[in-house]
Amino acid sequence: MSWNPALDPGCPDAVGLDAIETLVVPRARDIGGFEVRRALPAPRRRMVGPFVFFDQMGPAAFVTGQGIDVRPHPHIGLATVTYLYRGELQHRDSLGSNQTIHPGAVNWMVAGKGITHSERTGAETREAPHELFGIQTWVALPEAHEDDLPSFSHHARHDLPQLEDGGVVLRLILGRAYGETAPAKVFSELFYADLTLSPGARAPLPDDHEDRGLYVVEGSISVAGQTFDAGRMMVFRPGDRITVAGGERGARLILLGGATLGPRYIWWNFVASSQERIEAAKDEWRKAEWGRGRFDLPPDDRDEFIPAPEK
Repeated sequence: MSWNPALDPGCPDAVGLDAIETLVVPRARDIGGFEVRRALPAPRRRMVGPFVFFDQMGPAAFVTGQGIDVRPHPHIGLATVTYLYRGELQHRDSLGSNQTIHPGAVNWMVAGKGITHSERTGAETREAPHELFGIQTWVALPEAHEDDLPSFSHHARHDLPQLEDGGVVLRLILGRAYGETAPAKVFSELFYADLTLSPGARAPLPDDHEDRGLYVVEGSISVAGQTFDAGRMMVFRPGDRITVAGGERGARLILLGGATLGPRYIWWNFVASSQERIEAAKDEWRKAEWGRGRFDLPPDDRDEFIPAPEK
């Protein structure tokens, strides 16, 4: 176990509430018959380190025959990570990837200059009632990697570093933290982790990253003497040593952060360091000249796609 040094065990809330730089309450968004809670981007906080988008999917229950159908759509200038707690999703992309993701595993898709993918509930899963609960995040790419060729990698649950100690279980999803490094290739300094706390268990946030935040997925936590329930994102003041404690029912959190990047433009599913990059990608998607530019459709999911918004 290689945690950063924790605060004094008898004083888990030694920092003041001013250590919480921003408190974000996610907004509910409908993405076509399925509701998500969107924490990033927020009016008071556009990014946390390189993380530019953060959605909680579910928890949702589906009857037999139903499921999620996010039709093929494009991305540029970012990498996506899908992390599930319950259920499964089938990912297909224009590189030919066809990968079902299960709880605890990682689908890491680097859009670079352009990629198209779909996310659907698989046929076998629809044969019985099922659930879906997870987090989907976008990580903005540094300018030097915005025009990289797209790529996709999958990392099984058992391939991710896991740390356990005294009611604390942490799985490192991306990046570097607590002396461990996750297997996915990242393009800037960052950390992204799944943290479970038993009631009263305490864990420090990494103190060697510029930007640091957390999202309460389930249960509640105590920070600086105040309780925060599920569905809250906190971004902390740089440099402060922060320890979080599990509430009466324990807690499950996502920890995230890293080095800050310059401002990013976001339009629909596109992220870029300039408006010109956004406009060029917008024009290509609207032309729908599959395979003759930066965009194509997944080889086994070509019957439909999501058109670009009018504005």
